Amino acid sequence: MAELELCAPSGDASLLLVDDDEVFLRRLARAMEKRGFAVEIAESVAAGKTRVAAHPPAFAVIDLRLEDGNGLDVVEALRERRPDSRIVVLTGYGAIATAVAAVKIGATDYLSKPADADDVVRALLADGDALPEPPENPMSADRVRWEHIQRVYEQCDRNVSETARRLSMHRRTLQRILAKRSPR
Repeated sequence: MAELELCAPSGDASLLLVDDDEVFLRRLARAMEKRGFAVEIAESVAAGKTRVAAHPPAFAVIDLRLEDGNGLDVVEALRERRPDSRIVVLTGYGAIATAVAAVKIGATDYLSKPADADDVVRALLADGDALPEPPENPMSADRVRWEHIQRVYEQCDRNVSETARRLSMHRRTLQRILAKRSPR
């Protein structure tokens, strides 16, 4: 990807990353530093709010669901402290309702995981009127289905019967799906 010009509010390239997935957080932080951002990280809603209060960044990438609460609380805190900031809500729980809520609260954009650093940079620096480009390598429909099933399975504490009930699917069918490797 060609180097992008940082069109930060007031020339500030400060970026706050808030995510409770430590491996993802560190990897994204390194990638964003290579792209010219001054990165600060937080692994919880409380830590994110503390960073926003101390130094509201020009940019933020905030996970929707965190161990200690909802990432939208950090979005609200940042909007109050720095209305010109550009915020991307990044989550593995992609749904139209949460995307609408994130944008209404003040997020600039909304991306579903897995999103790479180039997708994040494009979302952070996008012109508000321009439509984003479609992803180069979108997930296949089978992969999206598999990810959704895995997410519901984890939310049900890995209880196959409860997961099958919530997905309106036969328990044995679910067991076969869970036994297979993830699709590409």
